[in-house]
Amino acid sequence: MSIRTISAAEFSQLHKEGLHLVDVRSPAEHAGLHVEGAVCCPLGEWQTETLLTDLRRRGFTANDTLYLLCQAGRRAQMAAEKIAAESAVNVVVVEGGTQSCVAAGLPLRSTARQVMSLERQVRIAAGFLVLTGVLLGSFMATPWYALSGFVGAGLMFAGLTDTCAMGMLMARMPWNRA
Repeated sequence: MSIRTISAAEFSQLHKEGLHLVDVRSPAEHAGLHVEGAVCCPLGEWQTETLLTDLRRRGFTANDTLYLLCQAGRRAQMAAEKIAAESAVNVVVVEGGTQSCVAAGLPLRSTARQVMSLERQVRIAAGFLVLTGVLLGSFMATPWYALSGFVGAGLMFAGLTDTCAMGMLMARMPWNRA
């Protein structure tokens, strides 16, 4: 099956009809703010068949379309590619993710707990590690500069491949679990 995309504005019209919507962000991100009716199934924590079995229990049929979203769109695209490669399900990615849905005025659910996005957590952690490497290299021993180089290489790899090992690690941290 091919993977289609839909704008948040178009999705807002469909959302009123009721549909099968999966949010592939971490449980903490989902709990912080999500589109009403979205089921949380974090990317990396499910297998396609397990996800589809769970959706079938919720009334999903072979003729239905599965809508995916995340924070800004990339994780949902990765999930869609995985589902399309392993099943014959019609998959649609909501462009711009939850951020675009907020801007489009879709109904949202939120908890009182504010959650920092994974992207922001990664930027903070990477910055901390680079700064630590520079400070330790300057004041302790020059081999500590390698820490900054390692983090820089990881960021370049993440940019080139659009995958982020640090982000996947951060998603598994206790504070990112609802």
